[in-house]
Amino acid sequence: MSEHLLDVRDLRVSFDTYAGEVQAVRGVSFWLDPGETLSIVGESGCGKSVTVQTIMKLLPSPPSRIKSGSIHYQGRDITHLPDKAMDEYRGKEFSMIFQDSMTSLNPTMRVGRQLCEGIIRHQKATRAQAKQTAIELLGQVGLPNPEQAFRRYPHTMSGGQRQRVMIAMAIACNPKLLFADEPTTALDVTMQAQILDLMNGLKKKLGTSIILITHDLGVVAKMADRIAVMYAGKVVEYGDARQVFYNPCHPYTWGLLGAMPNLIQDVKSELYAIPGTPPDLYAPPQGCAFAARCPYAMGACLKGDPPKFVCSDGHISRCWLMDERAEEVMPPDGIPTLPRGGKQA
Repeated sequence: MSEHLLDVRDLRVSFDTYAGEVQAVRGVSFWLDPGETLSIVGESGCGKSVTVQTIMKLLPSPPSRIKSGSIHYQGRDITHLPDKAMDEYRGKEFSMIFQDSMTSLNPTMRVGRQLCEGIIRHQKATRAQAKQTAIELLGQVGLPNPEQAFRRYPHTMSGGQRQRVMIAMAIACNPKLLFADEPTTALDVTMQAQILDLMNGLKKKLGTSIILITHDLGVVAKMADRIAVMYAGKVVEYGDARQVFYNPCHPYTWGLLGAMPNLIQDVKSELYAIPGTPPDLYAPPQGCAFAARCPYAMGACLKGDPPKFVCSDGHISRCWLMDERAEEVMPPDGIPTLPRGGKQA
């Protein structure tokens, strides 16, 4: 029995299409404890959203299918629970803030009615009680004049206001686990900061655990306790935020960190760009999926998928450079030096 709130072990998810099998998630493992924030980072198409949508059973089957692995929530295996059983979890135990608030809200229904649906369904409240709770939630997420906001349609609101409505819907039933799929996408920096502060405040107030999906490492630095770096359907580096930011061990993580603007660097210097494109997951490469884009690739990288190497306590990387037999390399300027001689996990 798992001691963690959420424990995902060797999860593999594929989509069966007319063109063939798309191996979207290829052996993902991570865990989350109560009150923690885990951030999953990586380029578009690396499997971040598919992973969390699989946990919530939001993907239609077919074409999606769980090939192997397990998902344990509070010690219970929910990997293959039917939709009817999952209805008791979605909204009540865990909920989700979707990436695009405009397409996630029903444009034909007032905001208040959409909020009340979940409250009535999971809290067995009357319509009057649900309305009062919904208005209070809209006030908690910082919407001015929540009574008026309750009666508005989504298209009459700004992007930031709709995102606050999505957060209110997500926390309406006090879930223990909140999935946030790029919740600040398409928002200006001021609104991004307000949304992140709001999520942090709700986490402290309600004790909610958060899994944050993003490719913005600035957001990760503000929110995350631990980080899972994903590439081509796999977690290539995993550790707490300090370990990943100050002692990264995978060249892909170096590339992500090198692409971040630095306020103290020379304004004329160019940001680092990772060459090439991610591999086609219809036919993943035999060896390391990042080898074709990695300037440090060796013969071993093309022949075999690297195992997990322990960088430090709780810090794991999938890179042959961590093997004690590999030649020492120097990461890009500004990235801490790679520790050598990592042991296989």
